[in-house]
Amino acid sequence: MSVAVLDGGLDVVNFGCRLNIAEGEAVRAAATAAGARDTIIFNSCAVTDEAVRQARQAVRRALRERPEANVVVTGCAAELEGERFAALGARVVRNDAKGLTESYGAGEPVARSKSYSPALSGADHARAFLGVQTGCSHSCTFCATVIARGTARSASVDAVVESASLALARGQREIVLTGVDLASYGDDSGTRLAALIEALLALPIERLRLSSLDPNRIDDALFALLAGETRVMPHVHLSLQAGDDMVLTRMKRRHRRAEVVDLVARLKAARPEIAIGADLIAGFPTEDDAMFANSLALIDECDIVFGHIFPYSARAGTPAARMPQVGRTVARERAAILREANARRRHDWMDGLTGMRTNMLVERDGRSGHGENFAGLMLDADAAPGSIVPVRIGARDGDRLTAELAA
Repeated sequence: MSVAVLDGGLDVVNFGCRLNIAEGEAVRAAATAAGARDTIIFNSCAVTDEAVRQARQAVRRALRERPEANVVVTGCAAELEGERFAALGARVVRNDAKGLTESYGAGEPVARSKSYSPALSGADHARAFLGVQTGCSHSCTFCATVIARGTARSASVDAVVESASLALARGQREIVLTGVDLASYGDDSGTRLAALIEALLALPIERLRLSSLDPNRIDDALFALLAGETRVMPHVHLSLQAGDDMVLTRMKRRHRRAEVVDLVARLKAARPEIAIGADLIAGFPTEDDAMFANSLALIDECDIVFGHIFPYSARAGTPAARMPQVGRTVARERAAILREANARRRHDWMDGLTGMRTNMLVERDGRSGHGENFAGLMLDADAAPGSIVPVRIGARDGDRLTAELAA
């Protein structure tokens, strides 16, 4: 990862999730408004130990290669390990203050903000990532999100609609709603995610996509939109984490295996073309072979074609870190098995799409993009970046499908 900036310039380096990509634009705007110059800001992630390690490595490299630059660390890793980053020589900005101009001024970084404003990614993306919610109020035993981001807070419907309107005005034709616990949107204000989606669909949005959803929070209104609203893309990513009920109980998740299998079956029955993605953790504390086998089987039972799979990583201060550990080697081996099974499922699914037609959102390179079901596509000819074009799907080439423009 490059950390070089032009003399007198400002560079923001985002790690991790789509929410961080969106919030990175708020960081850039705040630092620019504060007059920050010759500054490198690392917007860090802490979902795993590896994510934190990468952030530390990047900060060390920046301090070594650009000793005259102002190096700033914000984001979840900075929230959890602020003292370590400060000891390296970086300035630390609290996670919930990273979008505030005052955080990048001459004084001390400001305290945590109690509100949340929408975060909108830049115009350099064909899709607009729109952060509408941060924090989480559920305290899963493996997760340090509450420590890093606090309890759940949502942006107002009016503010989200205003940000979406800005994205549409600058030509972005697909909007991706994102958040730490997106399905809990509005819990702090008495509204619901479905109501926000309905408000957004009153705009001339052509494609609306949702990031990870907690299956326990998909109510009837949200299900109806996922199953029947054509402008909501046929692609649902579920925060499952495991496929064994005992592991789910020890994780303090709010769903059980049978509920997820039933949910996916109902989604598929209502909208057969829908593609399922899922987060899965391998090697959670106390997970034995039989428990792992249940998670492995879930990939086929729920037709998971987009897996976000990673080995369990103990986070300091979480209950799971105090449970009997299975060990990193076992966790990594199980994660590899899950990834292999998911790749087979995905490739079989992709092979079945050959010959079909879909509408593709073209990325900035004019060739790559995604279908409505999020299948990765590569055009055989140039198309206008940011456009949505009808295509006929060709053969699979690795993890992408070839495609040709269709009349």
